[in-house]
Amino acid sequence: MDQLGAAVSRMRRELAGHPAALPDRDAAEDELAALDAMVRTGDPDVSRLRRSLLLVAGAVGSVSALAPALGEVRAAVERFGSAAPQTGAADGAEPAAGAEVPRPREGE
Repeated sequence: MDQLGAAVSRMRRELAGHPAALPDRDAAEDELAALDAMVRTGDPDVSRLRRSLLLVAGAVGSVSALAPALGEVRAAVERFGSAAPQTGAADGAEPAAGAEVPRPREGE
């Protein structure tokens, strides 16, 4: 849990300090705040963590300067998810076979 919190904090700092105007910056900041809140509760839902990660990754796109911090968040979510028991989706459905969080794209 500490690694996830540290990764989210770093990503928030990196995003706040990034000078470029990103069209979805607000969405990324909102999802990072949600991730931070989930970490602070002590028992976040793995599927919600992954959803937030996907939204953050989509919002920052392929900004290469943010890739290392985003990669840390991704790795922390994966570690947390592999340590937590998988209970299926909130509606009771099982996750799709082979479903996984995509890696952030490298800068082009």
